[in-house]
Amino acid sequence: MLIICIHGVKKMQDVLEGVKVLDLSRILAGPYCAQMLADLGAQVTKVEAPWGDDTRGWGPPFLEDGTAAYHLSCNRGKEIIFHDLKKDKQAIQDLISKSDVVIENFRPGQLERLIGPIPNDVILCSITGFGQSGPRSQEPGYDLALQAMSGIMSITGEEGAGPVKVGVAWIDIITGLYAGNAILAALFKRERTGRNSHIDVSLWDCAIASLANQGQNQITSGQNPGLLGSGHPNLVPYQAFQTTDGWVVIAVGSDSQFEKLSQFLEFENVWSTNELRVNARKEVVDMVQSKVIDMTKSQVCDLLEGIPTSPINKISEALADAQSIARGVVTEWNGESVLASPLRFISEREE
Repeated sequence: MLIICIHGVKKMQDVLEGVKVLDLSRILAGPYCAQMLADLGAQVTKVEAPWGDDTRGWGPPFLEDGTAAYHLSCNRGKEIIFHDLKKDKQAIQDLISKSDVVIENFRPGQLERLIGPIPNDVILCSITGFGQSGPRSQEPGYDLALQAMSGIMSITGEEGAGPVKVGVAWIDIITGLYAGNAILAALFKRERTGRNSHIDVSLWDCAIASLANQGQNQITSGQNPGLLGSGHPNLVPYQAFQTTDGWVVIAVGSDSQFEKLSQFLEFENVWSTNELRVNARKEVVDMVQSKVIDMTKSQVCDLLEGIPTSPINKISEALADAQSIARGVVTEWNGESVLASPLRFISEREE
């Protein structure tokens, strides 16, 4: 079992100490949000149906107790109890009355239909597929469907081939992080004003917002971005290149970096500005590829020192990297090795 510890970093358990969170959500976005709050020291109680959260069966791989690794990835740090919301309404209401924050991801209005009104003296975070309003508000939301509908799959994949999904449930994770930010803001608001908030976070809104530069490119140009594989719509070369023993990424972010690249790889720089390189994407990419195709990954990385260049690692290689070990990206919870929270608090700062 791999256990990695961090030295010199303040534990996070006291940041939200005393805050009680009731996690009534399932699958990923809500549980991931609640897990982050647990990492920050909140007391998180997760309620699962008697048969368990769906992700308990999303394997293999499975833990020794038969629970899928998937479930562990978004539920560490929580106390997990089991209730049938249809039969145990009073028990759920009692749990809500003792909570500061309630996280739920039922369709709009469904939780209230199951257990009755949610009191106003808690922060309620409702995570749904499409939000509390709008023509799609009652539709279920799944990460793959949202990746397709939001446009991200139209720009993810190789030109000439079919679109592909992001390798993790990208929209669920982003939604969980947005929801966590909103809950922290709501706690701060309550601290200042004594008033609680009902937070409306949807996979749809978060997916659209996270299109970022690609979404803004479409708004500004009126043109839909296409499939660029590992390429970048606004920078060239900024993508993966094949070597004799795998792949590397070369990420040129400035004209001066490209000038260095041309010197290191010994080709004439006839594309001195990024605009020229974007307009001559294929020619630039083909030139760089022809120069590194007979090198190893390490040879390319060593040669291009000073230009952002990295090997494309397997997950096991990333976890075993010296930086991962130093930062403690794998830790232990309940006897299992798990991914650690990325949040670090080094020390208290005094005035």
